Amino acid sequence: MSHTDTAPLLAVSGLQKSFGTNRVLDGVDLEVRRGDVLVLIGPSGSGKTTVLRCLNALETPDAGVLAFDGGPVVDFSQKVSKSDRTGLRDRSAMVFQHHNLFPHLTVIQNVIEGPIQAHGVPKAEAVARAETLLARVGLSEKRDAYPSELSGGQQQRVGIVRALALQPSLLLFDEPTSALDPELVGEVLTVLRELANEGWTMVIVTHELGFAREVADEVLFFDAGVIVERGAPSELLRQPKKERTRRFLDRLLRPLDGPDPSESAE
Repeated sequence: MSHTDTAPLLAVSGLQKSFGTNRVLDGVDLEVRRGDVLVLIGPSGSGKTTVLRCLNALETPDAGVLAFDGGPVVDFSQKVSKSDRTGLRDRSAMVFQHHNLFPHLTVIQNVIEGPIQAHGVPKAEAVARAETLLARVGLSEKRDAYPSELSGGQQQRVGIVRALALQPSLLLFDEPTSALDPELVGEVLTVLRELANEGWTMVIVTHELGFAREVADEVLFFDAGVIVERGAPSELLRQPKKERTRRFLDRLLRPLDGPDPSESAE
């Protein structure tokens, strides 16, 4: 899946963000290549979600440079123009933890809202696109339902369709399964696997490490606003080099894998 011979779709360097006296990001560098899946892991409050929100211009970093191939190069230490901010937002789409669907709109209305309002897509084209996408996630029969009539997993699938309808270069997922009942997690992960197999470029914050092993090209472990360790999932999730990474994974992976004698000697 990795495309190391091409220029990165997105390059981020020196990203910093503080909320009051709390420095949430402390010099984050990362690259996302076309067709790759980047998975961000780490404890709560480590900066993972803030990175996503900065990539989508939902948060404004205090410093750092963000460059989209073929698009804006934004230096956040300078004043950022509205057009630069729009340029960043137009190239990515975010799927949130809690769906964030408009409760007063039907499923189809939720999906067509962004393409029509943000991108000026004609309504007939937006509807056709939405119907195609709803069919591919198995929700055609829910097109006229309201969010309150859907399960959590169905709502999250609509959230994914809403992002896809914007036809972004980059899909951003903020713990897309963490708010779901356990039996509904699988249906959302299935859609994400399909997107990865189709070559969508994605950055995913998740605690689903088994899923990360399957789809990630690179895993980044965050702690206290910095990337402590990064690597292929087969390496980082099995034999992390840093003690901090190992402690974090030990907490999450033991129920998944059981004891690993080869690691107990560390």
